[in-house]
Amino acid sequence: MTNLLPDSEVSDAYVALRARVVTLLRALPESTGDRVVPHCPAWTVREVVSHLVGVPDDIINGRMEGVASDAWTQAQVERHRGKTLRELADSLDGLADQFDVMLPHFPPMARSQMTMDAVTHEHDLRHAVGQPGARDSVAVTAAVAWLRRWVHGKNVPHVETLFTAGLSEFDLLRCLTGRRSIAQSAALGLPIDVLGAVQAGSPFRPPLEPIAE
Repeated sequence: MTNLLPDSEVSDAYVALRARVVTLLRALPESTGDRVVPHCPAWTVREVVSHLVGVPDDIINGRMEGVASDAWTQAQVERHRGKTLRELADSLDGLADQFDVMLPHFPPMARSQMTMDAVTHEHDLRHAVGQPGARDSVAVTAAVAWLRRWVHGKNVPHVETLFTAGLSEFDLLRCLTGRRSIAQSAALGLPIDVLGAVQAGSPFRPPLEPIAE
């Protein structure tokens, strides 16, 4: 069983990725907020950011009923509907003082899962607005460590072959979280039968058609 990254490293990784997202948002033209995010096709850039704001906001305010459900995340989108990208960046940045003192007290799996979700959406946003970067961040490493622990809990035969195919941590993150099509994952050398068994019944569903990274 693989180990998660140390608690302090995961906390620092989340803080750093939040800063990257805030910086990215403040540099974007407002018109990019209406772009559809190819990896989250039901949401625009602005709506994905609303989710990134909504998670720490809900944790701070104790809105945890239905956590991680579609209804929970959609409520975050609706709560911030109408805000500009700059306002969303300010909202995300403004949560730091309250949220960062809470981070060290989260259960390790929950902290790493939250970081995995946030860094996945960071790269969803980067793809949507054509601003790649930070593919070797500590947040990516923390996310892959959580995914490896999650994958091993699925009791799928030969699951370790997902991690011995020679992929970078970034490619593993994108494939395991359903950001690469089956054809794309196969081309990278992943065992598709194992990947499909791991993703079955999870929120991580690969796109039907390849999405260029």
